Amino acid sequence: MGNFRVGEEVYVIYRNPHAAVVANIEKAEVVEHPKNPQELAIFLHDAYHPLAEDDAVFSSFEEAEELYNEIFDYEQYD
Repeated sequence: MGNFRVGEEVYVIYRNPHAAVVANIEKAEVVEHPKNPQELAIFLHDAYHPLAEDDAVFSSFEEAEELYNEIFDYEQYD
């Protein structure tokens, strides 16, 4: 995981919680966790998500898109 800073805009691969097979690249912001100021969180869809080691968080859209295309390569099923 990168060394993200408060206020930094990032891109995340976000799975829709209502449709598990749907994922998108979303822009988010790195913020202080509101309940634990020593931790960072991602502010996305008007909610705070703790920043974890296994989160798919990227500094650029292009980086996120590269992994997204690897994970969701639907052409392999043709």
